[in-house]
Amino acid sequence: MWKDRPASNLFRNGQYSSTKRTNVDDEQVMREVQSGNVAKLAVLFDRHSRKLFHYFLHLTSSRTTSEDLVQEVFFRILKYRHTYQPEMSFRAWMYQIGRNAWMDHASRWKAESGRLEDAGEVISADAAPDRQYQNAQEKKLLYRALADLPQSKREVLVMSRFLDLKYEEIASVLNCQPGAVKVRVYRALRELGDRFFALRGERV
Repeated sequence: MWKDRPASNLFRNGQYSSTKRTNVDDEQVMREVQSGNVAKLAVLFDRHSRKLFHYFLHLTSSRTTSEDLVQEVFFRILKYRHTYQPEMSFRAWMYQIGRNAWMDHASRWKAESGRLEDAGEVISADAAPDRQYQNAQEKKLLYRALADLPQSKREVLVMSRFLDLKYEEIASVLNCQPGAVKVRVYRALRELGDRFFALRGERV
């Protein structure tokens, strides 16, 4: 069962803390997979499958499709393990594969149009009932605004704000310069904010 990460305000920098790394980094584990110790792929799956699932969920709005795509990514990692370059960030390489898997899926099937509200996240039970309701309503509006963004802007926000990818890693995935990523994130956040506040105004 996939569990959602606690939601927060996307407009604040640094809200999402990175997952604590173990003593053996991803790149070393991947080198072991490359060398034939394929059982080590389970370590990488445990570390990254959840965030990879959320990446796909924000792109497809479908949990079933997202789960299938996660499995496809790790199948491709195993199949194409010989192409991994040790000097490259494993996360960047994995999301390159993930992006290609999603594009292959999108080319075979008509893009899904469901809302991201199904990806809603848990509200703290400690909050007062009226505050919980307000948080839930604002969260729905935020996911609506995110879902309505153009795909390219939605993708860069998901990678930078939900997945904690560094600008250099996103640049590797998108095949552009880190400076260009910063500009894209800024523009995407600005448009997300405009859409969110417009939607919130409709509810007043």
